[in-house]
Amino acid sequence: MSDTISPETAKSLIGRETGVSPWLTVTQEQIDRFAKATGDDQFIHVDAERAAKETPFGGTIAHGYLTLSLLTRLGAEAANIRLDGTRMTINYGLDKVRFLTPVRAGARIRARFVLLKVDEKHPGQYLFKYQATVDIEGNDKPALIAETLSLAITGGSS
Repeated sequence: MSDTISPETAKSLIGRETGVSPWLTVTQEQIDRFAKATGDDQFIHVDAERAAKETPFGGTIAHGYLTLSLLTRLGAEAANIRLDGTRMTINYGLDKVRFLTPVRAGARIRARFVLLKVDEKHPGQYLFKYQATVDIEGNDKPALIAETLSLAITGGSS
């Protein structure tokens, strides 16, 4: 979706897929930078030779939290719902996350979003709950499924 819509129209989309991102390649460089930033430099993420020999993955894998953090980018690229008059949308958190399949370095992922709920928390503040599924190209099982929350702030300054 690319146009803005009313809260009422958004509520009519509950239960429907509202956005799919383009494919994104998860590179070893991204994995290495994430390892450095978080201090999680376990060999399964940063040592390709050892990971190929000692793991069932056949090489290095992305951190689950790296894949999860990419939902911000994938969500923006999926052109999800945008309400009329939206000034900003902020990450409100997660209700549930399950890491199902490791993402190998060099794999391509995308995210699909299904709208689960829309609540007006305060006047002009709408909480959206989505089921986000991160697919791995060529794999039947997703990398992860998460219930994500975002807060749309609409209207004038408050």
